Amino acid sequence: MKKFLIVAATAFALTGPALANQCPALMQQVDAAMETTTISEEDKAKVTELRASGEAAHEAGDHAKAEADLNEALAILAM
Repeated sequence: MKKFLIVAATAFALTGPALANQCPALMQQVDAAMETTTISEEDKAKVTELRASGEAAHEAGDHAKAEADLNEALAILAM
């Protein structure tokens, strides 16, 4: 049981940094897509809002929210 708890704690500790590394890549994808997109100004504003929210969540350590916001932005950009 003790080994299981140690393994579980280690796995949990390692997933945070792994998720943190995805956020910057998603932000870069949003930025690149925004340069060439032809979506409406309303949708551009929503993507910009989601991008900012994703970056703020990433910096606050909430990588699940950051990833959700950035993926929603990419969905709007039809990627």
